[in-house]
Amino acid sequence: MVVEKAVEKIKFSLFSPDMVRKISAAKITVPDTYNEDGYPIDGGLVDQRLGVIDPGLRCKTCGGKIRSCSGHFGHIELVRPVIHPEFAKVILILLKATCQSCHRVLVAKKQIDDFKIALNEEDVAEQMLASIKKLSKCPYCEAKQQDIKLEKPTTFNLGDRMLLTTEVREALAAIPNDDLKLLGVNPEYSRPEWTVLTVLLVPPVTVRPSITLETGERSEDDLTHKLVDIMRINQRLEANINAGAPQLIIEDLWELLQYHVTTYFNNETAGIPPARHRSGRPLKTLSQRLKGKEGRFRYNLSGKRVNFSARTVISPDPNISINDVGVPLQIAQELTVPVKVTDWNLEECKKMVLRNEYPLVNYVIRPDGKRKKATDKSREELATTLEVGCIVERQLQNGDTVLFNRQPSLHRMSIMCHNVKVLPGKSFRLNLAVCPPYNADFDGDEMNLHVPQNEEARVEAEVLMRVQDQIISPRHGRALIKGQEDHVSGAYFLTRKSAEFDKAEACKLLSIAGIYQLPKPDRGDKYSGRLLFSQLLPKDFNLSYVSKLCLEPVCKKEECKDDGYVVIKNGKIVSGAIESKGFESELIEKIVRDYDSDVAREFIDHATRMALYVISKQGFSVDLTSYTIPEEGIRQVDEIIENAKREVDSLVVQFKNKTLPRLPGRTLRETLEERIMMALSKTRNNCESIVQTSLGAENTSILMARIGSRGSILNAIQMSAMLGQQAVRGKRMSRGYRGRVLIHFKRGDLGADAKGFVASSFKKGLNPKEFFFHSMGGRESLVNTAIRTARSGYMQRRLINALQDLIVHSDGTVRDSGGRIVEFIYGGDGNDPKKITKGGEAMTGPERE
Repeated sequence: MVVEKAVEKIKFSLFSPDMVRKISAAKITVPDTYNEDGYPIDGGLVDQRLGVIDPGLRCKTCGGKIRSCSGHFGHIELVRPVIHPEFAKVILILLKATCQSCHRVLVAKKQIDDFKIALNEEDVAEQMLASIKKLSKCPYCEAKQQDIKLEKPTTFNLGDRMLLTTEVREALAAIPNDDLKLLGVNPEYSRPEWTVLTVLLVPPVTVRPSITLETGERSEDDLTHKLVDIMRINQRLEANINAGAPQLIIEDLWELLQYHVTTYFNNETAGIPPARHRSGRPLKTLSQRLKGKEGRFRYNLSGKRVNFSARTVISPDPNISINDVGVPLQIAQELTVPVKVTDWNLEECKKMVLRNEYPLVNYVIRPDGKRKKATDKSREELATTLEVGCIVERQLQNGDTVLFNRQPSLHRMSIMCHNVKVLPGKSFRLNLAVCPPYNADFDGDEMNLHVPQNEEARVEAEVLMRVQDQIISPRHGRALIKGQEDHVSGAYFLTRKSAEFDKAEACKLLSIAGIYQLPKPDRGDKYSGRLLFSQLLPKDFNLSYVSKLCLEPVCKKEECKDDGYVVIKNGKIVSGAIESKGFESELIEKIVRDYDSDVAREFIDHATRMALYVISKQGFSVDLTSYTIPEEGIRQVDEIIENAKREVDSLVVQFKNKTLPRLPGRTLRETLEERIMMALSKTRNNCESIVQTSLGAENTSILMARIGSRGSILNAIQMSAMLGQQAVRGKRMSRGYRGRVLIHFKRGDLGADAKGFVASSFKKGLNPKEFFFHSMGGRESLVNTAIRTARSGYMQRRLINALQDLIVHSDGTVRDSGGRIVEFIYGGDGNDPKKITKGGEAMTGPERE
């Protein structure tokens, strides 16, 4: 029977000096660690009563060894009290709220009775503190009150005089219990004088273990270093007091003790220099151990390093399925999958253990938990003693289920379930179509592989995280895993009107897709690319859409001479060429919606492979001639630029004459800037038709942009015609030196050239002034990208922490960790974006379930 217990409440309180002494297993009296023989010194900072970290030694408190003893606290008796730096603000509030003479709370007697009545009903500490005005006299003893200030981090000044820590402690100790309750302090658990330390708690040795360097020397932990400093100053202070040293020397040593205790708690305290190693590195003390990315919570508790994982560079492999991941043999031999030995698989497991070539068995775990390494010598013995209840750890092999992840993991498709395909080389291999969900590219990206260690984890991964089930994005309901770039170009060259292949080529193309039955040729003895591509589509597949290729103002449907109207009837392409819109969304989304993810996976695998084969055979490249417009085109572009400059000059003249019509809600200068920006952006757009006409529709740079495989018309305009106006913060260049951005222009010049208009193209080359303006715009986007990444990462972290407890329950409600309903139905409508079609109707096919 399991007895469940619920935690009713958690109370945080302060330790009194007596409690510290009770908790403590040893009083630390020696500011040292190990003796010459390498044994812990009694009364030292690694005293055996505080726990042990050396193998062979036993703890003198509990008798446990290194693995069984978790450590015990010790204590240091401080000769003079010191303020706990983290409670300095609390101490200031309490000192300000109480009389400096009688130490009663500074509230009129009438009010205090009202507060006492209210105290029974609710917590009135905040109202109480708000009501304490700056009284010049105490309502009880009528003593005049002086101003108390905190000089950070731990110095208190009363008027012009600095308060000694002993005075602060006495003042806090004198506050009556009843008055403390009014101030929101429970005296039973937390007396305010306990915030001034007289006894320092020393953490167990296990919290601050020393390490042995290669030279054989011991290197102590930062906390131990700090405690040694505290002990030494404490002893010097005691010696000076006993020797009757002058007050000035005692106060200096006392201040030094306070400094060491402050930096022991937090070595980043404002207003004091951090304590450092001899090397100059700041010490990592208690606060630094807990906070931040490298702290205990985020580094060791929220996320940890794990076993059964691997990390290496990724490289592309279009020949594996989207569900697969290519794993290097070296990694496959290191990672293992546990196989439980049962009556049914006993013989098979014995064969596995005896095998002396990959995949081998690395370890056998006996029923009593003992782990035996399988070597060439021990395999025979392990196989003969293998019994039901053993666990055989075999190397990773083809078909194993693994999780694959790329950081930063910003959405749920940043970690997906793949099947192993062991391949030569040293990099993980990934199908190109699976790059978008991971946001991966192959310029040196690294990815992580995790091997689930039991059946439940494997099934969960396969059911929830398989790549083929993530084809549609839950964010916008569009295809995320799809053909891109070269795939799109290949699909276009395969399905355009003029594409045809002889029998040998057709056989190769279809065999790539795993089809070994040739259809009848449809162009004499040749096969059209459309016919071959149609073999990949389901036989009852129907679709029609206007593609990106259509240039006609009114759609001519099947008559379109640009191949811009795609019609698929009963799994056959009747008209149109497949481009990015079709390959990336129309086809894949409809297949997933009307069939299932298995059909979609096969289509993506085969279509991308076929497209890559076609583009490899066809060839597709751009060079400088692809961006060279003829003389006539250059003349037209120059004319447009001249007209634009004249228009800008005309606007500037109107502005200076104050005849420029003002835009609503804008000053005259703002109107001028907006009108100039509009005129100059229109100029660049006017170049579009010239560039398209001059370069021609079959020009590879234009074709690339038209079919949507890469780039845009804007790239072609900037390469061949003009760059256009450069912008910083969405406006023309305005930050300059006394009315001008560069010394090459007159002061106050508002013309196009002086404010960042670049008339040259990349092919022609930029002059130094234009290059400088262009680099200003480029620098801004670079800085923005870096800032935006950090900001969105931190925002996501905060959202995750805030929303991590919200769960969709089986009744469709969204509830928090306390079971409170946040939404009565998930998303307000209960619909999954992955299952919604363009029209907004929910899917009804087999995939809806």
